Formats: sequence, structure tokens, C-alpha cells
Amino acid sequence: MTIVTNNQTLVQHDWLKRWAFLGLSLLINSVGHALTVVMNLGSAVWTASAVNLYHLWPLSLQATLFTCGVVVVIMNAILIHQIIWRRIIGNLLFTLPFSVLIQWFTGLIQRTGITALPLGIRIIIDVFGVLCVALATSIYQRANLILHPNDDFMQIIRFRYLKGNATIAQMVHYIPPVIIMVITFLISGQLWAVNVGTAICLFFQGTFIGYFDKHVFLNLKHYGLDTIQRD
Repeated sequence: MTIVTNNQTLVQHDWLKRWAFLGLSLLINSVGHALTVVMNLGSAVWTASAVNLYHLWPLSLQATLFTCGVVVVIMNAILIHQIIWRRIIGNLLFTLPFSVLIQWFTGLIQRTGITALPLGIRIIIDVFGVLCVALATSIYQRANLILHPNDDFMQIIRFRYLKGNATIAQMVHYIPPVIIMVITFLISGQLWAVNVGTAICLFFQGTFIGYFDKHVFLNLKHYGLDTIQRD
């Protein structure tokens, strides 16, 4: 009986820890994205691809982002060979507080006058924002309660197909948005939302995530990998 009680206590502690880390990661992620948005020096590759689609069709940016998210949710279900409704709903629910917090932090940071700083300092701030996004991704991917569809896509590729290699997984996971941007560029002749921050994300974000996995919050392991690894 004592063993069961101890096990129940450990399980409860794990759940509380995972939710606490999820909340922390949402804050870090929102601040990081807000910094890159305010600096206007490029950020997430998937976001850039959605912006380029937005300039080609009549849907709003919000509708475009949501549509892209739904498509990635479907891709995720195909990749793991099953439909897990809790996972799908979690993917879609993640975007709500995420978008609200980004908007709030963006407005707050804009009021500081930070955009008037010299270009070199703004680049450093933008890179810091990218690192914040990588740290947050490392945290909430390990907690694995709810994920953004794009990050869930990367998680699936990483652990189901690439033996946990974050660097290669991130590069593979960026193939669809890069293809989208190439196609939209060929159609429109223009490229939006792409800058130094985007290049850093494209080539180094996976490396950053892998580094944070091994060096930050070491007591937080990867949970729930049984639902994405090979059958």
C-alpha cells in the first residue's frame, strides 16, 4: 500500500512539474517571438512561410496561420499512423494563449523605444529572442502536454525517425515552409518576413534546442515519447 501511495505521489508531482514548465515555456516563447517581431529582423521559418502565403491569397494572416496549423496537425497524424484526439486538441489549444501573450508582449516592448537602438544591438536582441524561442521549445517539448502543431511535427520527426537528433530534425521540419516560400517567391517575385533571424532559425535552431535539452532544467525529461516512436 505504501508503494502505491508513493507512486501516486510521484505521478502527481510529475504532472504538476510538467504544467509548471509548460507555463514557463509559454512566457519565454512569447517574449522571444515578441522581441523578433519588434526588431523586424526575421524570426521563425514557419511564420515566414505563412506570411508569404498571406500575401498571395485573400485569407487574413490569422486565418492563414490557423489553416497552416490544421494542415500540419493532419500531417502529424499521418506520421504517427494514428489519430490521438487529445494530442490534436492540445495542438490547436496551444495557439490561443500563445497568440494572446505574443500580442501583449509585442505592445509592451514596442513602448520601450527599443527599435531606436543601433542596428548591431537590435541584431543581438533579435538573436536573443531566437534563443528564447529555442529554450521554450526545448522545455515544452520535454513536458509534452500540449504543443504547437509545428513543434509537434519536429518532435515526431526527431524521435520517430531520427533517433532523437534535434539538429537534423529541425532542418527536415523546415523543408515544407522553405518549399512554400520558394513557390510563393516564384509566383510573386517577392519575399516577406525573412531576415537574419530567419536564417539563424533555419540553420541553428535545432542545435540550440538540443543544447538546451542537455544543459537547462536537467530534471525535466522527455515525456510521452511512446506515442510518437515507432510502432
